[in-house]
Amino acid sequence: MPRLLRAAGLVMVPVLLIAGCNSSTTDKDGDEPNQPGASASKDPVKIGGVVSKTTSSGYSKADTDLGAKARFMMANDEGGVNGRKIDYIGSEDDGQESARTITAVRKLVQQDKVFAIVPVNTTTIGGSADFLRDNKTPYIGWGTLPAFCGQEYGMGYNGCLVPTPGHNVNTSWPGLLGDILGGAQGKSVALITQDTDAGKFGLRTYQQAFPPGGFTVSYAKSTVPGTSVPTDWSPWVGEIMSSNGGKAPDVVVSVMQTPANIGLFTALKRAGFKGILTDATDYDPALLKQAASKEALQDVQVFVQNMPFESTAPEMAKFKEYISKAKGSEVTEWNQSMMVGWNSADLFLAIAKKAGDNLTVETFQAAAANFQDTYALVGDRKFPLGRNDSFGCGAMVQLKGETYGITSPYKCYPSIPFK
Repeated sequence: MPRLLRAAGLVMVPVLLIAGCNSSTTDKDGDEPNQPGASASKDPVKIGGVVSKTTSSGYSKADTDLGAKARFMMANDEGGVNGRKIDYIGSEDDGQESARTITAVRKLVQQDKVFAIVPVNTTTIGGSADFLRDNKTPYIGWGTLPAFCGQEYGMGYNGCLVPTPGHNVNTSWPGLLGDILGGAQGKSVALITQDTDAGKFGLRTYQQAFPPGGFTVSYAKSTVPGTSVPTDWSPWVGEIMSSNGGKAPDVVVSVMQTPANIGLFTALKRAGFKGILTDATDYDPALLKQAASKEALQDVQVFVQNMPFESTAPEMAKFKEYISKAKGSEVTEWNQSMMVGWNSADLFLAIAKKAGDNLTVETFQAAAANFQDTYALVGDRKFPLGRNDSFGCGAMVQLKGETYGITSPYKCYPSIPFK
């Protein structure tokens, strides 16, 4: 599930550039392993990921690893990619800490010698982007960070969700909310993010995305701490509840992670907010096991950027089948992290297949430079468009009692110029 942006700090840490490239291909004719143009082999393609399985806030993305494992397992069961199996060695846990991310990335590239880093699901990958570029290592993840935008080796499986001025921003989130409201004309929206570089950038993005559909942005601030969850939400609640000409807005859009959303939504409900609460991170049945989160997320409209799990599409059935197979036991609860891992792996596999029998970094990059297809779980995928723009598709789900239901079906919306 889309779900959107996870706002968190990006700490750009200088990286010592170390010579040498990754090596999933084997030197058969005297070429350097994995150098662009090196001779390919039929040896397995080694892949590893970087995932924030643990974080200081307790929020975990560990199931991203399971999602990637499941998709690569399905590929191997189907014969691999052009006859080559995938050797998925799992994902390193970076704790969502910049220094640990850099250590994990260097280990994968220099010690494990992976062909690519897939999946990437951490907010601190930005400090490793230059290192990955200089070591010619492709990486794929959820494109919610600048590290997936305008990068030669980095790609978001649903494109670049944080475009730079001069490119485009998608209007799927406001479009879906407009559909739910029966039209956005005259409706007000409050936007709130954390006080981080990513949060501020996300705020700027959505400040431009909402007005074209008819929404009036009555509040837009990136003032929530990015390193800790507030215990007292009254300063933000007070501002939001009076932001629409002295009254509450029609919609509150939170571009934050789950712990912050739970705190904010609980406080807003206690203050009497009756409008729509929406975020892009809380489509996760595991959250229903805790009374506080279950109560806080009741009726919240969650924006998801992939087909909802409630879909009956055959691709969704395959996803569920292989998640259980990779887990080694039946899985009945699905979450966004699984989908991030699965979709990241699926994009890698699709590009690698197009690269042909001679899979090298050079042929992979050439295939990625002009790639286009449609995959049911994420919609249209187009590159090089996706290096600077998102693909603009999504759905809306809502928690009612013990279950999520689709309130606006998966569809694609137009993009608008980002200024």
